Amino acid sequence: MGMKYQKIMVAVDGSKEADWAFKKGIEIAKRNHASLILVHVIDTRSFAMIEAYDTVIGERAEKLAQDMLENYKEQAEMAGMSDVKYVIDFGSPKIKIPRDLAKKHHIDLIICGATGMNVMERFFIGSVSEHITRYAPCDVLVVRTKKALE
Repeated sequence: MGMKYQKIMVAVDGSKEADWAFKKGIEIAKRNHASLILVHVIDTRSFAMIEAYDTVIGERAEKLAQDMLENYKEQAEMAGMSDVKYVIDFGSPKIKIPRDLAKKHHIDLIICGATGMNVMERFFIGSVSEHITRYAPCDVLVVRTKKALE
């Protein structure tokens, strides 16, 4: 791997931290003349019990993800990016992003927001950004906002 990134993946979930990661992703991609892949993994574990009562929840989650990613893609194109794609996947973001999607798309840099969880939540379930950092086959940039530092 050289000193320039060619394929940058930004993991987004609609949070403020993800917005900051997205904005940094655009700037880094522009500086490196890189392609930008936006990814959102719908965590199926979060609605497994609900789905027994509401069979269309997966479809709703996918539609919301598609609307969010279309919005991000439009913003990136308005900022001057020409090579922007997005991916929606289902499963555990902790596993899908670093182990599956990064490898499948030959990513050299993953950008994600820092966790908003407290210490106890991280102890029991771990943060997505922590898992991405640990298992990614490439460089990872974890973006923090002022809120995350308070």
